[in-house]
Amino acid sequence: MSLVLVDVPRPHVGLITLNKPERLNSMSFGLVQALYETIEEVADDNEIWVVVLTGAGRGFCSGLDLHDRGVPPNVEGLGFARLAMKSMSYMGGVVPAMRAMPQPIIAAINGAAIGGGMCLALGADIRYAGESATFANAGITNGLTGSELGITYLLPRAVGLSNAAEILLTGRRFDAHHALQIGLVSRVLPDDELLDHALDTAAHMCELSTFGVQMTKQCLWANLEVGSLQAAIDLENRNQLLAGYTGNLDEAIAAWREKRKPVYEE
Repeated sequence: MSLVLVDVPRPHVGLITLNKPERLNSMSFGLVQALYETIEEVADDNEIWVVVLTGAGRGFCSGLDLHDRGVPPNVEGLGFARLAMKSMSYMGGVVPAMRAMPQPIIAAINGAAIGGGMCLALGADIRYAGESATFANAGITNGLTGSELGITYLLPRAVGLSNAAEILLTGRRFDAHHALQIGLVSRVLPDDELLDHALDTAAHMCELSTFGVQMTKQCLWANLEVGSLQAAIDLENRNQLLAGYTGNLDEAIAAWREKRKPVYEE
C-alpha cells in the first residue's frame, strides 16, 4: 500500500493523505520519499489548482519514525558523515518542496502534529485543526535540539518569538484551541467536519483566478525573506501588473455589472 495517497475529491482540488495510520503517519524515509514524489507529481499537474494535506487515521503526523526510519535513497558508497548529512538534508528539504509547489496547500490537521509533523503543517499556506489536534516539538525532549525542517524560521513568523521559544525550548504539548489562540492555525473545527471544511475552502479558491492565487502564494513566501518594505512592494507590483494582462479584472467588472459570479480563464 502506498505511504502517500493522492485523490481529486473536488474539481481541481488535490487531496494528499499521509498513509501510515498504524504509526500515526510517522516520517520514515520511505514515507518522506513517497511525499517528495507526490509533491512533484501534483505540482506538475496543471489540472490541480489547490491542495489539501492530511493524515490517515487518528493522526496528522507524529514526526520522525523512531522505530523504523530506514535510509534515504541513493546512499550507496557513502561513509557515516556523508550519510548523516544526506539524511538530514533529505528530511529538511520537504518543507521547501511544499513551498515550491505552485498550488496553495491547506493542512487539515487531524490528531497529533508532533515534531516533524508540526513542521509539515508549517509548510502549508493555510492550517485548520480538528478539535483532537495536538502539537509539540519533539527534538528538544528527545535529547536533540528543537530545530528541524525550518521550524526556527517559520514558527516565530507564525506565532511570534515568545510563543515560538516556549514551544521549541520546553517541548510542551498544546491543544488545537491554544494553537488557534497563538495564531498557529486559522480555525478549529469538529473532527468530523475538518476535512470537508478544508475541501470546501479549496473549492472556493478554485473559483478565483488560478494565476492570481498562485502568484499570491509565491509573493507571501518570497516576502517572508525580503529585507525591506520597498522590496516587498516591488514584488507585489510586478505580480499585480502580470495579473492585469490576464483579462481577469475585465471579467470581474463584467460579472459585477451582470450580477453573476466571474468565470476566470487564468
